[in-house]
Amino acid sequence: MRLTVNGETREAPDSATLADLLASLGIDGRRVAVERNREIAPKSLWSQIVLADGDELEIVQFVGGG
Repeated sequence: MRLTVNGETREAPDSATLADLLASLGIDGRRVAVERNREIAPKSLWSQIVLADGDELEIVQFVGGG
């Protein structure tokens, strides 16, 4: 299936979950927030959210410092 992730087109296997996608991108889920189709995806549901062709995702990583 085809997804848009942070403005870039990416391919993902059918029936991939949001957690699967993050793992395939090498993203540590402890420090990110994800918006799917303009709605915040609750972290507690990432392994249950099955992505669909055409989904638009924005992944924001938190950066500490000061």
